[in-house]
Amino acid sequence: MEQTLNIAKALADGSRMRVIAALMSREELCVCQITEMLQLAPATVSRHMTILHNARLVQSRKEGRWVFYRLTAVFPDLLRQWLTGSLDDVTQIQADRRRLETILACDPDDLCRQQKKRKKCRARE
Repeated sequence: MEQTLNIAKALADGSRMRVIAALMSREELCVCQITEMLQLAPATVSRHMTILHNARLVQSRKEGRWVFYRLTAVFPDLLRQWLTGSLDDVTQIQADRRRLETILACDPDDLCRQQKKRKKCRARE
């Protein structure tokens, strides 16, 4: 029962649900791509990803300085079916899919640099 509760709690947040929806349509995403899609601070995205990881919904791999996330191999099939049917017509999910197309066309190095510049600009304000 504890695992089921962890999954339910992990999915009880709109941002985390958006990440899962994005990962259901992609093999994997870099944390900078997820950050750009959600338009949240990197620390907030990191916290969301930790919650999803602890619920065993996502796994990560590190490649150099990049951290990539994907759904776990044991991601529940019934959950995937339910989410697919429930989220396909959601406006935010459709917008995320369009936004991801643009994000994935960017070089990850450039994306990361842009995010760091924005962070510095916000710090000056």
